[in-house]
Amino acid sequence: MLHGIIDIGSNTIRLAVYLIEGGHFEQLMKRKHTVGLASYVEDGIMQPEGIERAVEILQEYKKLLHCFKITKVAAFTTAALRNARNSREAVGEIEQRTGIKIRVISGDEEATFDFIGATHSLNNASGLLIDIGGGSTEIVTYSERQIVHKTSLPIGSLGFAKKYVSSILPTMSECTEMYGEAEATIGAAEDFLNVCEAEIVGIGGTFKGACALNNELFNLPAANRRLETKNIRTLISTFVTDLGLTQEMTVALMRSVPERIQTIIPGLVIANVLARRFQSHWITYSDSGVREGYIYDQIIGK
Repeated sequence: MLHGIIDIGSNTIRLAVYLIEGGHFEQLMKRKHTVGLASYVEDGIMQPEGIERAVEILQEYKKLLHCFKITKVAAFTTAALRNARNSREAVGEIEQRTGIKIRVISGDEEATFDFIGATHSLNNASGLLIDIGGGSTEIVTYSERQIVHKTSLPIGSLGFAKKYVSSILPTMSECTEMYGEAEATIGAAEDFLNVCEAEIVGIGGTFKGACALNNELFNLPAANRRLETKNIRTLISTFVTDLGLTQEMTVALMRSVPERIQTIIPGLVIANVLARRFQSHWITYSDSGVREGYIYDQIIGK
């Protein structure tokens, strides 16, 4: 049966259509709008403009689903709407105007779905999983394919860009401010103080963009999904605005992360702090995450 999954994230709003049969599923198509929903939150309140953008995109997705008679539709939202003080009112208005029921998943649920989706096809039974989103960062440690610790931290690439970056790309001093908040927030996650993992399984746009930018800068194959953590600081220092950008650097940035130019460096700052904290040498990007985890747990598993 055809299912539509709508993921209303802090940075992007996505629709993916899956063919789900028994315990198996296949992604047939996906649509994505880079909205930056978290940037519409002012003083903790989701502004009417953000609600309007969400409604506009969901109505577009609804037309597509209706055209192909896809009636099995699940929509959920993460940090941007979850953390807004007017979350209930904002979500209620979007539901009323679109006719689409939206589930606000908690940070704990998001971390669980991330884990299920990303690790379902991995060979490693134990490890460390991280999802750096636009408005939050989920961290999961697991052993024997079971979650040991999980948390959702209120730091994300878009949130940092909005809070600290005055232009398109940050200055080194702005990076220093971001490092300070990331280190304080991650350091307060007591369950992870003694975690040490050589490799991180990374999901989400920051890690996808990091691999693409790393491949472009270090002349690696475009399909490569592994990143040495020591390269993260090089990526950050290359694209801060203090020394100016060469044409070659601009081409690399626009070619590899055109939709994440404003958020990639803030996201990499968080990634760098995490890699240092956990003494990780490698990051492997997984293309499966919260949507796939939702399918396994909420659709196939029921």
